[in-house]
Amino acid sequence: MTGKIFVISAPSGAGKSTLCNYLLDEMKELSFSVSYTTREARKNETDGKDYFFIDKNRFENWINEERFIEYAFVHGNYYGTSKDYLQKSINEGKNIILEIDVQGAKQIREKFDNAVLIFINPPSFEELKKRLINRGTDSEEIIKQRLEAAENEMNASKFFDHIVVNDDFEKASKELKNLIKDYIP
Repeated sequence: MTGKIFVISAPSGAGKSTLCNYLLDEMKELSFSVSYTTREARKNETDGKDYFFIDKNRFENWINEERFIEYAFVHGNYYGTSKDYLQKSINEGKNIILEIDVQGAKQIREKFDNAVLIFINPPSFEELKKRLINRGTDSEEIIKQRLEAAENEMNASKFFDHIVVNDDFEKASKELKNLIKDYIP
Protein backbone atom coordinates (compact mmCIF):
# COMPACT_ATOMS: atom_id res chain seq x y z
CA MET A 1 0.00 0.00 0.00
CA THR A 2 1.24 3.47 -0.90
CA GLY A 3 1.88 5.87 1.96
CA LYS A 4 0.06 9.14 2.47
CA ILE A 5 1.58 12.61 2.20
CA PHE A 6 0.55 15.20 4.78
CA VAL A 7 1.65 18.76 4.05
CA ILE A 8 1.71 21.12 7.02
CA SER A 9 2.09 24.81 6.14
CA ALA A 10 1.83 27.99 8.18
CA PRO A 11 3.29 31.43 8.48
CA SER A 12 6.52 31.66 10.50
CA GLY A 13 5.62 31.73 14.19
CA ALA A 14 2.26 29.96 13.90
CA GLY A 15 3.63 26.86 15.66
CA LYS A 16 3.90 24.36 12.81
CA SER A 17 7.27 22.94 13.94
CA THR A 18 6.03 22.42 17.49
CA LEU A 19 2.85 20.75 16.20
CA CYS A 20 4.79 18.55 13.75
CA ASN A 21 7.17 17.46 16.52
CA TYR A 22 4.16 16.57 18.68
CA LEU A 23 2.65 14.49 15.86
CA LEU A 24 5.91 12.62 15.28
CA ASP A 25 6.21 11.84 19.00
CA GLU A 26 2.59 10.71 19.30
CA MET A 27 2.06 8.89 15.99
CA LYS A 28 4.70 6.28 15.20
CA GLU A 29 2.97 5.65 11.86
CA LEU A 30 4.28 9.02 10.63
CA SER A 31 7.73 9.85 9.25
CA PHE A 32 9.22 13.31 8.78
CA SER A 33 10.71 14.48 5.52
CA VAL A 34 13.72 16.64 6.35
CA SER A 35 13.90 19.54 3.90
CA TYR A 36 17.02 21.06 2.41
CA THR A 37 17.73 24.76 2.89
CA THR A 38 20.38 27.36 2.13
CA ARG A 39 19.64 29.42 5.23
CA GLU A 40 21.92 29.43 8.25
CA ALA A 41 21.07 27.00 11.04
CA ARG A 42 19.55 28.54 14.16
CA LYS A 43 21.33 27.80 17.43
CA ASN A 44 18.83 25.08 18.40
CA GLU A 45 18.79 23.30 15.01
CA THR A 46 20.66 20.16 14.00
CA ASP A 47 21.78 19.35 10.45
CA GLY A 48 19.98 16.25 9.21
CA LYS A 49 17.26 16.51 11.88
CA ASP A 50 15.68 19.94 11.40
CA TYR A 51 17.02 20.58 7.89
CA PHE A 52 19.87 19.58 5.65
CA PHE A 53 21.85 22.83 5.46
CA ILE A 54 23.59 23.20 2.08
CA ASP A 55 25.05 26.10 0.14
CA LYS A 56 23.25 28.01 -2.60
CA ASN A 57 25.42 26.67 -5.45
CA ARG A 58 24.74 23.06 -4.54
CA PHE A 59 21.01 23.75 -4.15
CA GLU A 60 20.83 25.43 -7.57
CA ASN A 61 22.75 22.52 -9.14
CA TRP A 62 20.24 20.10 -7.62
CA ILE A 63 17.37 22.20 -9.03
CA ASN A 64 18.95 21.83 -12.49
CA GLU A 65 19.35 18.08 -11.88
CA GLU A 66 15.64 17.92 -10.87
CA ARG A 67 16.46 16.38 -7.48
CA PHE A 68 13.64 18.27 -5.70
CA ILE A 69 9.96 17.33 -5.85
CA GLU A 70 9.24 20.87 -4.70
CA TYR A 71 11.32 23.89 -3.84
CA ALA A 72 10.83 27.58 -3.15
CA PHE A 73 12.84 30.72 -2.59
CA VAL A 74 11.53 32.22 0.67
CA HIS A 75 12.93 35.09 2.76
CA GLY A 76 16.12 35.09 0.69
CA ASN A 77 16.81 31.35 0.99
CA TYR A 78 15.97 28.16 -0.86
CA TYR A 79 13.98 25.34 0.72
CA GLY A 80 13.23 22.01 -0.98
CA THR A 81 12.15 18.39 -0.61
CA SER A 82 14.13 15.48 -2.04
CA LYS A 83 12.24 13.78 -4.86
CA ASP A 84 13.98 10.43 -4.32
CA TYR A 85 13.36 10.34 -0.56
CA LEU A 86 9.67 11.22 -0.86
CA GLN A 87 8.93 8.79 -3.69
CA LYS A 88 10.84 5.93 -2.03
CA SER A 89 9.11 6.53 1.30
CA ILE A 90 5.54 6.54 0.01
CA ASN A 91 6.28 3.54 -2.22
CA GLU A 92 7.38 1.70 0.95
CA GLY A 93 4.01 2.57 2.53
CA LYS A 94 5.33 5.28 4.86
CA ASN A 95 3.05 8.17 5.80
CA ILE A 96 5.11 11.31 5.42
CA ILE A 97 4.81 14.75 6.99
CA LEU A 98 6.16 17.61 4.91
CA GLU A 99 6.58 20.84 6.88
CA ILE A 100 6.80 23.24 3.95
CA ASP A 101 5.61 26.66 2.84
CA VAL A 102 2.54 27.51 0.76
CA GLN A 103 4.47 27.55 -2.54
CA GLY A 104 5.77 24.04 -1.88
CA ALA A 105 2.32 22.83 -0.82
CA LYS A 106 0.89 23.93 -4.18
CA GLN A 107 3.69 22.08 -6.02
CA ILE A 108 3.02 18.90 -4.02
CA ARG A 109 -0.72 19.14 -4.81
CA GLU A 110 0.08 19.38 -8.53
CA LYS A 111 2.15 16.17 -8.35
CA PHE A 112 0.15 14.24 -5.72
CA ASP A 113 -3.54 15.07 -5.93
CA ASN A 114 -4.25 12.79 -2.96
CA ALA A 115 -1.85 14.64 -0.63
CA VAL A 116 -3.58 16.14 2.39
CA LEU A 117 -2.83 19.85 2.79
CA ILE A 118 -3.23 21.28 6.30
CA PHE A 119 -2.73 24.95 7.13
CA ILE A 120 -1.91 26.10 10.66
CA ASN A 121 -3.29 29.55 11.37
CA PRO A 122 -2.25 31.73 14.29
CA PRO A 123 -5.14 33.03 16.41
CA SER A 124 -4.53 36.55 15.06
CA PHE A 125 -2.01 38.60 13.16
CA GLU A 126 -1.08 40.47 16.36
CA GLU A 127 -0.42 37.18 18.19
CA LEU A 128 1.77 36.05 15.29
CA LYS A 129 3.80 39.25 15.51
CA LYS A 130 4.22 38.76 19.27
CA ARG A 131 5.38 35.14 18.79
CA LEU A 132 7.97 36.11 16.18
CA ILE A 133 9.39 38.82 18.41
CA ASN A 134 9.37 36.62 21.53
CA ARG A 135 11.16 33.66 19.96
CA GLY A 136 14.18 35.92 19.53
CA THR A 137 15.73 34.16 16.53
CA ASP A 138 15.29 36.83 13.85
CA SER A 139 16.32 40.44 13.27
CA GLU A 140 13.70 43.21 13.02
CA GLU A 141 14.13 43.18 9.23
CA ILE A 142 13.53 39.42 9.00
CA ILE A 143 10.48 39.70 11.28
CA LYS A 144 9.10 42.43 9.02
CA GLN A 145 9.62 40.19 5.95
CA ARG A 146 7.99 37.22 7.70
CA LEU A 147 4.95 39.30 8.67
CA GLU A 148 4.55 40.59 5.12
CA ALA A 149 4.72 37.03 3.81
CA ALA A 150 2.30 35.84 6.52
CA GLU A 151 -0.54 37.93 5.09
CA ASN A 152 -0.15 36.26 1.68
CA GLU A 153 0.24 32.82 3.23
CA MET A 154 -2.87 33.24 5.36
CA ASN A 155 -4.84 34.32 2.27
CA ALA A 156 -3.61 31.19 0.46
CA SER A 157 -4.97 28.95 3.23
CA LYS A 158 -8.25 28.69 1.30
CA PHE A 159 -6.49 26.29 -1.10
CA PHE A 160 -5.79 23.81 1.72
CA ASP A 161 -7.96 20.84 2.64
CA HIS A 162 -8.03 21.72 6.33
CA ILE A 163 -7.26 24.70 8.55
CA VAL A 164 -6.28 24.32 12.20
CA VAL A 165 -6.12 27.43 14.39
CA ASN A 166 -3.27 27.23 16.88
CA ASP A 167 -4.70 29.39 19.65
CA ASP A 168 -4.30 26.70 22.30
CA PHE A 169 -1.59 24.07 21.76
CA GLU A 170 -3.44 21.19 23.44
CA LYS A 171 -6.62 21.83 21.45
CA ALA A 172 -4.77 22.37 18.14
CA SER A 173 -2.57 19.28 18.59
CA LYS A 174 -5.57 17.03 19.32
CA GLU A 175 -7.46 18.43 16.33
CA LEU A 176 -4.47 17.87 14.06
CA LYS A 177 -3.85 14.34 15.35
CA ASN A 178 -7.52 13.35 14.89
CA LEU A 179 -7.58 14.86 11.44
CA ILE A 180 -4.56 12.82 10.34
CA LYS A 181 -5.92 9.62 11.94
CA ASP A 182 -8.97 9.94 9.66
CA TYR A 183 -6.71 9.47 6.61
CA ILE A 184 -4.58 6.56 7.83
CA PRO A 185 -6.21 3.12 7.48
